[in-house]
Amino acid sequence: MTSKADIEAAAKRIAAHVRRTPVMELAAGTFDRLAHPLALKLECLQVTASFKPRGAFNRMLSAKVPRAGVIAASGGNHGIAVAHVAKTLGHRAEIFVPEVISAAKVARLKELGAAVNVTGKVYGDALAASQKRAAETGALVLHAYDQPEILAGQGTVAREFEEQAPGLDTVLVAVGGGGLIGGMAAWYRGKTKLVAVEPKTSRALHAALEAEKPVDVEVSGIAADSLGARRVGALMFPLAQKYVARVVLVEDAAITAAQKALWRAIRVVAEPGGAAALAAVLSGAYKLAPKERVGVLVCGANCDPGSVA
Repeated sequence: MTSKADIEAAAKRIAAHVRRTPVMELAAGTFDRLAHPLALKLECLQVTASFKPRGAFNRMLSAKVPRAGVIAASGGNHGIAVAHVAKTLGHRAEIFVPEVISAAKVARLKELGAAVNVTGKVYGDALAASQKRAAETGALVLHAYDQPEILAGQGTVAREFEEQAPGLDTVLVAVGGGGLIGGMAAWYRGKTKLVAVEPKTSRALHAALEAEKPVDVEVSGIAADSLGARRVGALMFPLAQKYVARVVLVEDAAITAAQKALWRAIRVVAEPGGAAALAAVLSGAYKLAPKERVGVLVCGANCDPGSVA
């Protein structure tokens, strides 16, 4: 199980390559009809516009990369991070993505010099194709969420957030395959209440906790390109069972509304997955206690800016 020591080591390893993203302390009333202050960690301002480079740098800097380079499957953000890290460190990258990926993310992958393969309807299809290709080439695999180095890298988000906004009662985090919330759970270890947020149409963690094991789910909806894992990772699941307080489900309409609210109130662009955690608060799917100190992670911004105006 990922430890705080693993996360501390990852933080040192990746420090020269990632940004310490800002936290915005927002007063009550910043968002319409929300009479409650919030602390927003803007991981959407990270290198490549998502939290993903943290894990990708930690994985690649922890391993010997073969001449075949690296390979990954992704709904977009992980692939963009892997392509960026590979380019930075001088390696070849091959990325497999599903048909649900946005055109903006495909364009970014190609700009970063990655070989891009679009295959299958959802992330799980792209993952299977990437695994077959990796067996053929011997490339280093960077799983989007189910490798120890990935979890430890993503856990550095919580390490920073705790330093920047000490004393939070609750932190809300969007979940796809669970690498981010798994890493954050490994850092907080119950000290801060960790709330997972999933779209109602992509509820892999919710289903896993109900079944008491990772299970396959159907995936669809506006955030499927970033939160559309068919099942959560085996490595994060014990951490979620132990340290995630609850899972909140949100509608696509609430996610879209949160994207627009972020732009209208503070001029921050977030993709659907990046705005999902805030959607839980703004829609009332997560009920705030009167004096609860709440942090929200805005985790990605790879979208067409015109879509949020």
